[in-house]
Amino acid sequence: MKEAILEIKMDSDLKEQAEKLYEQMGTSFAEAIRIFAKQSVREKAMPFTMHLTVLEEKRTLGIANGKYFIPDDIDECNDEIAEMFGVKEL
Repeated sequence: MKEAILEIKMDSDLKEQAEKLYEQMGTSFAEAIRIFAKQSVREKAMPFTMHLTVLEEKRTLGIANGKYFIPDDIDECNDEIAEMFGVKEL
């Protein structure tokens, strides 16, 4: 097998964090990159799902002009719902 050298630029803090992570997992950052490349070729895709969603953003109803929001977890609103309907306990 003919080997090639891969040189990439990245934030030095990110590199250190990744190296520590993979060391704790019993491997190296370089080996993790080789695994990533092999899996990508095998699957003919990135070996993970990429998302373009923004975390921690509340979804608002357009007609409400931001007055109301749709929570990610409806249980966050139980007290408010109970108060709206005059329910003492849920």
